[in-house]
Amino acid sequence: MKNATRPQSRLDASLLSDIPPFSKLDARQIREVLDFASTRRYDEGVAVFEEGHDADRFFMLLDGYIRVVRITPGGDQVIALHIPAGQLFGIARALGRTTYPATAITAAQSVVLSWPTRLWDSFLTQYDGFATETYKVVGERVGEMQSRILEMATQAVEQRIACALLRLINQTGRKVANGIEIDFPITRQDLSEMTGSTLHTVSRTLSAWEKMGMVESTRKRIVVLAPHRLVELSQAG
Repeated sequence: MKNATRPQSRLDASLLSDIPPFSKLDARQIREVLDFASTRRYDEGVAVFEEGHDADRFFMLLDGYIRVVRITPGGDQVIALHIPAGQLFGIARALGRTTYPATAITAAQSVVLSWPTRLWDSFLTQYDGFATETYKVVGERVGEMQSRILEMATQAVEQRIACALLRLINQTGRKVANGIEIDFPITRQDLSEMTGSTLHTVSRTLSAWEKMGMVESTRKRIVVLAPHRLVELSQAG
């Protein structure tokens, strides 16, 4: 269930001025884009939209993190992607779809802009850079998904877990005193859904890595203490 829409004040144009799909626009154009937008705040763990539902809006993540989830034919949940702040998501029209291909769930408290899908074509034609940056994002996500499929097919489970942690600290990591922390709540169950492994296997692997001084983890927090050792593991064999 989505959080209730809160009263919306006039948004500051600087919110979009440095975000790639809108960075080539002048102040007047950014004002137009924002005047078309709705804003919502979401608590952690809330679905912004669900797989298979009509793609009636597209979205920009202003703050927080989004977890993109797919359901397999067998009913298992698989985490396909994590999306950081400053990116579009729910862009079904860019994929030639009329329904959302996955479910988007907040991985932390988040602030989201959205626009009606009926505006998509006019954004592509009227706003310089919107189309090229959008399809660049699509290409990057398709590339990441292909890498994930290759990992699943060719790598041992420890390698897949190492690759997943490296990907997360590259995308969302922040430096802390003893290493690099994944900057949103993440559980061992999340890692199992990212890597096609069991919760038991992830727990056993992280516990072993903790004893080796490679990672530090609590219930919803993971810090990578020795990223170079994860790189070595990810490339083993």
